[in-house]
Amino acid sequence: MTISDPIADMLTRVRNALMAGQTSVMVPSSKIKVAIADILKSEGYIEGFAEDQSDSVHQVIRIKLKYVGERRDRHSVITGLERVSKPGRRVYANKKEIPWVRSGIGVAILSTPKGVMTGQRARQLGVGGEVLCKVW
Repeated sequence: MTISDPIADMLTRVRNALMAGQTSVMVPSSKIKVAIADILKSEGYIEGFAEDQSDSVHQVIRIKLKYVGERRDRHSVITGLERVSKPGRRVYANKKEIPWVRSGIGVAILSTPKGVMTGQRARQLGVGGEVLCKVW
């Protein structure tokens, strides 16, 4: 089955797993998805991820989700995921227009000429790019 927007598919799988209270989720692997998972891990939104090559044809990423609190009071660290740039409407931002997510509490993930990075890192490097998603 062909997916028209693989990044939105990844975010939806993570969102659905969080709502179901699962500890991990598996998504089809690609370089950009690995880069997004790496940013989510470095920002503290997920516990970790690993590329699984059990099947030689289809590689997957196993994302270990992060929760806080005890058993009944447990809630996820990620409270929201939003896809910004879509295949039907690409959204680009120069270095002065990089969006702030929840007044700096969240993270904007951008695809820049220097790689996939957070909005804050893109501001430091002085580059703009395509706004992939927002996480808070």
